[in-house]
Parts: sequence; structure tokens; C-alpha cells
Amino acid sequence: MVGTASTVTAFLLVECEGPWGIDAMRDSRLPQEVKRWMRSREGIRPLLIRRGPTKHPRVFLSRGGRVTTIELDSITQLPDIDLEHDPSTYDGQLFLVCTHGRHDVCCAERGRPLWKELQRVAPDETWQVSHIGGDRFAANVLVLPHGLYYGRIDPDDAESFVETHRAGQLDLDHLRGRSAYPFEVQAAEVFLRRELGETDVRPLPIRDSNGVRTTFEVGDRAFEVEVERRTTSEVLTCRSDAAGAGWTFHPVAVREVRGHG
Repeated sequence: MVGTASTVTAFLLVECEGPWGIDAMRDSRLPQEVKRWMRSREGIRPLLIRRGPTKHPRVFLSRGGRVTTIELDSITQLPDIDLEHDPSTYDGQLFLVCTHGRHDVCCAERGRPLWKELQRVAPDETWQVSHIGGDRFAANVLVLPHGLYYGRIDPDDAESFVETHRAGQLDLDHLRGRSAYPFEVQAAEVFLRRELGETDVRPLPIRDSNGVRTTFEVGDRAFEVEVERRTTSEVLTCRSDAAGAGWTFHPVAVREVRGHG
């Protein structure tokens, strides 16, 4: 799973009841003008969220390690929202579980049981979310504001997963990657953290990177991580039995860089 998080730096989450269809942005019951507005937000990935009937849909924007939110009287108000000024700061975390079964059955079969458990543990922070990528790694969870993608989390993991994040720590066993980074850098971060046992949720400063090699600063030390990308042939979704082209990342070397600072 390492190095497979979608590369996204900003997320727009819009609460939408009812069925989402195969493609949520195309098939949901949102008004067409709202869909067009969501798609037109440059550099922001739109996702749909839900957790039950609502009269006042919530909207969240996650960008730059910060989440803002606003509650609407009607979803038709959304195109009139000024995302830079209208929403207020949201101080909590968001646990977004992909349950988009019409897109891929894995997300329903494995995502919904996890969502129920996470909702029991963290009801105010947990939402169902439309397709976020990596169906074969279900159950998938996106944690904001940090932009962390997790996969293959079981319902029995729910309580410890929430406790870990509330303590400001990472679950390295299930971490797919940090979405703000390219795939190779995502993988390099996970490999380095596993090597050092470094679980602080805050991103490690990056001194430089050429993709294959990335140098991270860890306190007053620095480490260069070299990764190798290998192509694979595997079944990529639960809705297909046919193998497709994929990839995996493997650590080549983790070296401490001397003379840092």
C-alpha cells in the first residue's frame, strides 16, 4: 500500500444525502449548477460526504493543514460561498471512510462496518466519503487536516486508530501515504518513519528530493531515503477480475546525512 495515496493538496467536502451512483460527481442528486461549481475549483478535489438525514448540509475545505467549515440552509447556496472568507475554522480532525459501494463493492463490504465502528468511537468526526482511490486497499480512511490516506483497517482497529490520531501520532502499519507528496516521497516518508519509529503526525521537513532520493530533516538530524519503483500486474479493483498495471515501492537505502546544519 505504501506510496499509493492520491496526490491532492486541498479537499472540498460537500454533504450529500441519497445515492451517489458510480461516479458521485456525475450521478449524485446535487443540482447541476452545484456540480459545475465544485468541479471548477482549481487545485481542489471535490468529494461527497454523508452520515444521515440533514436539513442543513455541511461543507468543509481542507487546505494547508487547516480545515474550515460552513453550514448551509440549502445546497443551492454553495456556488455563492466565498471559500476564502465565509467558512469558520474547524478545530477537530475528520475521519473519512470510503463507503462508495456503487463505485466498487469492496468499499461497501469493508468500508461500512469500519464506518459504523468509527462513528461509535468518534461520532462528530466520522463521515462516509465518496471514492478516494485504492479500492483494493479497503477499508480506506482519509484523515484531515493532515491529508493522510490509510488502508486495510478493520473494524476492530477503530478505537485504537482514533486514539492514536487524537494523541497526534501515526498508524504506520496502515499508512498509505501523505497526499500532499508525490508517490515516491510518500513511500520514502513511511520507510524512514518505520526505520526510526518516528510517529509524530506532523510532516517531516524535506530538504531536497529528486523522486528517487529524498532527504528529510528529523530534529537536528537528516536522512536520505532512496526508493525503487517496481511495476506489477495485479487486480486493482473488486469489480474486476482482470489484472491491471500497478506499482509497488521498495526501500533501497536509508542513510543519515552527516554535517547537517
